[in-house]
Amino acid sequence: MPIIDLQRRMRQLGEIRIGHVVAGVSKKGNAYTRPAKLDKFRFTSPSREILAEVAALYGGEVKPWTPANGGPAEFEVYSTTNRLPVLIPPRDAVSQWYELYAGSKCQRRCDGVTEHKRDRPCMCDPDDRECKITTRVNVMLRDVPALGQWLLITKGYYAATELPPAAELLSKAGGYVAGWLGMEEKLVQRDEGPARFMVPTLDVEITPAALMAGQITGAPAAVASGPERVAITGGRPDYAALAAVATTSEEVARIYRQAVAAQHMDKGLAATLTTRGEALKAAAATAQSPSPTEQAREEAPPPPPVDEVHDAEIVEEDEDVEGIWLQIITAAGRHGMTTEQVEQEFAAANEGLGPGSASAARLRSFLDTLKGVRA
Repeated sequence: MPIIDLQRRMRQLGEIRIGHVVAGVSKKGNAYTRPAKLDKFRFTSPSREILAEVAALYGGEVKPWTPANGGPAEFEVYSTTNRLPVLIPPRDAVSQWYELYAGSKCQRRCDGVTEHKRDRPCMCDPDDRECKITTRVNVMLRDVPALGQWLLITKGYYAATELPPAAELLSKAGGYVAGWLGMEEKLVQRDEGPARFMVPTLDVEITPAALMAGQITGAPAAVASGPERVAITGGRPDYAALAAVATTSEEVARIYRQAVAAQHMDKGLAATLTTRGEALKAAAATAQSPSPTEQAREEAPPPPPVDEVHDAEIVEEDEDVEGIWLQIITAAGRHGMTTEQVEQEFAAANEGLGPGSASAARLRSFLDTLKGVRA
């Protein structure tokens, strides 16, 4: 049994970052560096091997990296995605402090009342704090074959106010929960003009009602059901389990490519995934075939013309346009697409028509195309 007074914690594999440091030259010719935001996730880690797995899954190239604060040399990957499948721990998924740094050393760490580095009252003016809000998010990357957590640090106001309530709700689950770590653009109107910035987000694959009912419990391998379900077995994703809960042949094809990229493919797994993909494709074709009643209705001759002229009747579409658009954004996020890219692709596919002016039928057709469904 474990030592009672020894605090246990999961190994930290690296950091997930939403910014980097860029160099520049002032008008006077002086060189300088400044922080800059990214719209895709950046990974850093001491392990080149783990980052190679990350790059195979999420794009990018492993390169050497030396922190600007003089820390030990590591490696980095600039990925091509802004949405990551993760496992969210039941405890300490999100933590927050007011912190003040001098270089790489933390001088103060305060909860707003007590400064915990020296166990003294908070020293900041509440209306003009010297310390910065610092929010830390801990997650496991579901599909990366390495046992440990990844840390994301943000100093933004919106992340500080929105992430803790989500983490508090997740703590009700009693076990790890499958979810998504994403990036969302915020637009704020300020006195000096509009400001755009990226904010990290946490989404889950389970309803709030199920969370509160404690339906997700048990060991770290327990995750929510859905197309991204995965068990941790032998240091690699359970691709067969992923395929078993997939809903389209395209999802199975993506799982197949993922296994090949991670060098986990073998003959048995290839046969399992191929069989599952063919079954889903056949089921989709059957579902799209018209029933005998529908076919008879389609083949029936049109009614004879009526001489009377009636006022045009406006018929509301049965489908919820806004709901379909949310489904499109969710599906696009799994492909690493931004909202702007989705809008541009929709317009290109619909003769310049924007999604805000489109009918439910056009939106549904675009959603099917995005998911890889073909009539």
